[in-house]
Amino acid sequence: MPTYEYQCADCGFEFEKFQSMTASALRKCPRCGKAALRRLIGTGAGIIFKGSGFYETDYRSESYKNAAKSDSGTGSKKVEKKDTQAETKTGSGCEKPVKPKNEKKST
Repeated sequence: MPTYEYQCADCGFEFEKFQSMTASALRKCPRCGKAALRRLIGTGAGIIFKGSGFYETDYRSESYKNAAKSDSGTGSKKVEKKDTQAETKTGSGCEKPVKPKNEKKST
């Protein structure tokens, strides 16, 4: 049920009334008693869609969002896989030569 805004054309009194959409507009001013009320066009309120057809993360609390950020920083580290074929291919000369482990370094 929406909230409608009213203004009296005679005394200028403004108020809001929570009414059904099918209810007729009010005519009598609650302050002066004259039949000079006008229903105003309001901006309305924001719509919040809730239910199984919407994203569940749309309306999460700030504490939940902060906890999710801290978890994602530590839990999603990338694991690099070595490509065995890339080591055997000759490339553009940017690769370092691979030395066997038992070979001693020359000084």
